[in-house]
Amino acid sequence: MKQALGFLASLIVIIIAFGIWAWNSETAQDWMLEKAVTAEMARPASMDSYEGLKVFLCGTSSPMPARGRAQACIAVLAGESLYLVDAGAGSAQVATLGRLPLERLEAVFLTHFHSDHIAALPEFNLNSWVAGRPKPMTVYGPDGVSEVVDGLNTAYRLDSTYRVAHHGEELLPPELGVMQAQLMEVGTVLEMGALSITSFLVNHDPIRPAVGYRFDYRGRSVVISGDTTITPGLIEAAAGADLLLQDSLSLPIIETLEQASAGTRFGKILHEFQNYHAHTSDLSDLVEQSGVQQLALYHLVPPPQNALFKKIFSRELPKGTVLTEDGMMFELPAASDDVLRIDP
Repeated sequence: MKQALGFLASLIVIIIAFGIWAWNSETAQDWMLEKAVTAEMARPASMDSYEGLKVFLCGTSSPMPARGRAQACIAVLAGESLYLVDAGAGSAQVATLGRLPLERLEAVFLTHFHSDHIAALPEFNLNSWVAGRPKPMTVYGPDGVSEVVDGLNTAYRLDSTYRVAHHGEELLPPELGVMQAQLMEVGTVLEMGALSITSFLVNHDPIRPAVGYRFDYRGRSVVISGDTTITPGLIEAAAGADLLLQDSLSLPIIETLEQASAGTRFGKILHEFQNYHAHTSDLSDLVEQSGVQQLALYHLVPPPQNALFKKIFSRELPKGTVLTEDGMMFELPAASDDVLRIDP
């Protein structure tokens, strides 16, 4: 027994000594680096071609900062094509780390033009251009979309020329680095093969127009509300949908923060937040009237950062409602009623 224990102790010492040597040996470091990089590069994209709809949360926060959360951005994969709804700050990093197939990015759809919904447009444009997107990135949106896109193209014109100078026109054709704006009137139905994308009016006063989008593909449907209170138009657009991604505000939390900030600029802003976002207490009626199968909340106001805030945020929510997180994914396979959730 003593001999066995002695042998085991010696073996442990040898393993530790070898580990220390390997950690400090350039040869061993290079070998480990090669293996790690090879394994990472071989890892498949998280949103490969799919018979149905996949929805990936690139950003779930509101303008209020939150650790581990980017601002509003939702990726939708229909078949082989990738679409984005909004592009808030930090969301391009979440998308890239989530290994989204940015070379297959067909279009970006903007719900409105608050900064927390458009700030990452240039990053998505650059990242998808570098990934090999074969045509210019088209940005759809309501009235005002040309002003936003033209302004960003102007601001990033020098950056684009530098990228081409670095890597050459063969790798980065200059014309593909310029975003293209496309006005999408409220109520428009855009047909892209088997996919239908419908814009609908929402209430985010004083922003007018502000819209949401519904994606229908091979019998499955996803509705993305954008920033809005509960309106008849939202209920109609979400009717019978498999998945609704809904803007949401917790009044108990916001009112408590407002009281603690009374008399300050932040307190005034917190009070005004309450007028143009959907309150969590109103969402049961939304689900009941629309008949949506799965409700999932994003653009969380404020983003809950601990168990207590999550518990309070979940008060009065319909049973089964999901508080989303960055990197979460939903799968809606064709010829099925399933809504599958994959946590980050």
